[in-house]
Amino acid sequence: MRLKISIVIPILNEVKTIRSIVDHLISFCDKPAHIKEIIIVDGGSVDESVLVVNKLAKENTAIPIRLHSSKKGRARQLNAGASIAKGDILYFLHADSFPPKGYDQCIIDEVIKGNDAGCFRMKFDSDHWWLRFLGWLTKFKSKRCRGGDQSQYITVALFNEVNGYDESFIVYEDNDLVDRLFAIDQFTIIPKDVVTSARRYEEIGVWRLQYHFLNIHMRRWMGASSEDLYRYYKDKVAN
Repeated sequence: MRLKISIVIPILNEVKTIRSIVDHLISFCDKPAHIKEIIIVDGGSVDESVLVVNKLAKENTAIPIRLHSSKKGRARQLNAGASIAKGDILYFLHADSFPPKGYDQCIIDEVIKGNDAGCFRMKFDSDHWWLRFLGWLTKFKSKRCRGGDQSQYITVALFNEVNGYDESFIVYEDNDLVDRLFAIDQFTIIPKDVVTSARRYEEIGVWRLQYHFLNIHMRRWMGASSEDLYRYYKDKVAN
């Protein structure tokens, strides 16, 4: 059986990055035939992101590019993209995270081996020592070292089995899915790096943002609800 990957990218005002990530996905895949489609799920952008995506869809013939709209919220957008995907494997990717050369073959190889879900390691596009350290931690198979910036792949069958992303999470949706996959021993780490943008750390400050992220994780471990996590994130990080 020839496995096909549907790449799902949620966006909200990503006009500065969306062309770069699409070009990267096309040029860095091992075989375009491995990619069933690139689904870009817009959550209500008010910049020119939608115009750029429509233009990319017309320009590129190697891999189909589909624009889909949904309600705002990464979990909602990811589920919306998954619901229309035609591939056998879902690959969830942030618009500012760039997978390694041959990422498609790496994912397919893992699924053939029976590893139906997982992610890549990650490193930031920054020389800050703390961000390098965070990237180094992602080589360990621990759910505490996971995050959406590493990108996540999962077979459609397993995604449906675990009921996809929990849309009650406005933040932490990626960690919640990883927690559930670890609980059924269905997660592997591919030993190659996704390079992700450090722009949020640069905008907010490395130590300030890290402090708030650690707070979110601690609150979740102590039983905070998805609503509590979102209120904290909106008050401390989003503003």
